[in-house]
Amino acid sequence: MQGKVLQLFITHNDADKTRESVEKISVDEFGIKDDKFYNKNLMRSILITSYESYKLSQENNISIETGSLGENILIDINPYDLNPGERLTIGSTVLEITQNCTLCKGLSTLNSKLPKLLKNDRGIFAKVIKGSSEIALDDKVEILSY
Repeated sequence: MQGKVLQLFITHNDADKTRESVEKISVDEFGIKDDKFYNKNLMRSILITSYESYKLSQENNISIETGSLGENILIDINPYDLNPGERLTIGSTVLEITQNCTLCKGLSTLNSKLPKLLKNDRGIFAKVIKGSSEIALDDKVEILSY
């Protein structure tokens, strides 16, 4: 399965935890450089979300902006069936799925129906397997055979 990167986000370590849409991110084995979660929890270092999550929300009359689900990488294919240990490439970066994204209270601040609606469709966490690199908008996403 192949797709592409639609948007990239980093969360700053300022008082407001400002989220910024960026054109590229620098990654290494500790996560996304310049992101507030860099080198915090390697099993949750990068959150990947499919545009399908936003589409599902829209189909249920919930309008939210991309980036609202806390993702670092928004892609146009659905990787939610991947299991921990499975891998995908984004550009030249190899990522390994570590776990499904757990729901947080923050989703209910966007809309009280979101936690239940996106229970299994919010995103997946991954860690970097292949060294330091950059991920950019429109980079190719490819799920590797397991």
